[in-house]
Amino acid sequence: MKARHKRLGFVAFGMVALGLATWLVINALDNNLSYFFSPTEVAQNKAPENHLFRLGGLVKEDSLKRLEGIDLEFVVTDRAHDIKVVYSGILPDLFEEGQGVITQGRMADNGIFKAEEVLAKHDENYMPPEVADALNKAHVEGVQKTATEQNL
Repeated sequence: MKARHKRLGFVAFGMVALGLATWLVINALDNNLSYFFSPTEVAQNKAPENHLFRLGGLVKEDSLKRLEGIDLEFVVTDRAHDIKVVYSGILPDLFEEGQGVITQGRMADNGIFKAEEVLAKHDENYMPPEVADALNKAHVEGVQKTATEQNL
């Protein structure tokens, strides 16, 4: 075999190996990414099905219910839409009704969000930027909807 053919074989093998490595990295990243969605976006079916994502908003007042053992349920709202969340575990110390929260988990077939992790704000003045943006967006959409309904 000529030296030129050997070099061509090495280059071809290198390109195939590089392509395979790139595909493995992209596939691993895609499986581990979790995007943020507000309750309004979840209600509009923008959230992925059977995929891990984050749901954020405010914990609705008087929605926290303790179930058996360490299981509980509460409602996350952006003041436009509400999503019921079920969680099995110990809540963070700063978790309160009326405060900002981000939960990570999956939507169940019955429309209930099954949280695997609950994150609460770390002080009384802080709200995660994603939650603040979702609340502002929901409020603006609610105002526009009200104005549109008034014209009807």
